[in-house]
Amino acid sequence: MRARYRIPLGITAAGAAGLLYAAGFEARSFRLRRVTVPVLPSGMRPLRVLQVSDIHMVGGQRKKQRWLRSLAGLRPDFVINTGDNLSDPEGVPEVLDALGPLMEFPGAYVFGSNDYYGPRLRNPARYLVEKVQGRHGLNGNPPVVDAVHNPWEDLRDGFDSAGWLNLTNTRGTLKIEGTSIELTGLDDPHIKRDRYAEVAGGPSAGADFSMGVVHAPYLRVLDPFAADGYPLILAGHTHGGQLCIPVYGALVTNCDLDTDRVKGLSTHTAEGRRSYLHVSAGCGTSRYTPVRFACPPEATLLTLVSR
Repeated sequence: MRARYRIPLGITAAGAAGLLYAAGFEARSFRLRRVTVPVLPSGMRPLRVLQVSDIHMVGGQRKKQRWLRSLAGLRPDFVINTGDNLSDPEGVPEVLDALGPLMEFPGAYVFGSNDYYGPRLRNPARYLVEKVQGRHGLNGNPPVVDAVHNPWEDLRDGFDSAGWLNLTNTRGTLKIEGTSIELTGLDDPHIKRDRYAEVAGGPSAGADFSMGVVHAPYLRVLDPFAADGYPLILAGHTHGGQLCIPVYGALVTNCDLDTDRVKGLSTHTAEGRRSYLHVSAGCGTSRYTPVRFACPPEATLLTLVSR
C-alpha cells in the first residue's frame, strides 16, 4: 500500500474504533461514585443520599434499566432525582419501572428540559459555538418552535404516587428517622422555568438540614442558593461534558458553569458565603448522540457528615 494512503486510512480506523468504544462500551459502562460531604450540623448522624440524573431513557435500554433497579441495594436514606429522565416520548413506563425499587425510599425530584420536550438532532459542534457566544438553551437563543412535547405529567404522577416530593419552584420536607430534611427546588433554568423569588429566604429555622436542588447549574441560581446559606446544592444537566479529552477534561458544560466544575464535588461562593456543589455526570445521553468518551455514565452515593 502506498504511504500516502496509510495515514488517512489509519485516521479513519482510529476514528471508527473510538466511535465504537464511545457508543458500544463507555456509554453502557455504568458506575457508582461515592462522595463524602462535610455539611451536617455537629452531632447529626450521617445521611446517605443517592443522586440519579439525566437518565434520558429510550425504549429498549435494558442494561440501563437493570442497573438503575440494582441501586436500591444501596439502601440510601433518601433519593434525589435531578431531572432529564426522558429521551423518548414513549419512555415513561420504562423510567418508572427502572426507578420502581428506588421509589420504595423517601425521595424528591426536579425536572429538566428533556422531561418536557423531546430531543432534536443537532450538530454537536453547536455546543462549542454556543459556549463561545455565551448562549445556552433558551438563555440567549430563540424560543423553541415545533418541539415534541413529552408526557411529563405521567412521569410526575408516577413519582408523586410513590411519595416523592415534587420540588418544582417550591420547598418540601423529608422526615428521616426523626430528622427534618428541608429541600428547596427549582424548575429547569436551561429553559427559563426557574423562579427563585418563589423560594427565596434561605433555610427554615425549624429544619435540621437544608439543601438546594436544580437540574441545570446556571450561575443565576447557584448564586442565590449560596448567598441564602444552603450548605449543599445538587444539580445535573452537564453530562460531565459527555465527550471529554483524556487528561484535559470537558470542553463544554451546556450552561454558564465553568468546565472545572462540570461534574463531581466542588464549591460555590456568593456574597461571602460558600456552598458545596455536586454536579452529576448522569447516566444517559440524548438519543441522537448516544456516545460518551472519557466520561462514563454514573449515579452518586453522597454520604453527608458533620462539618
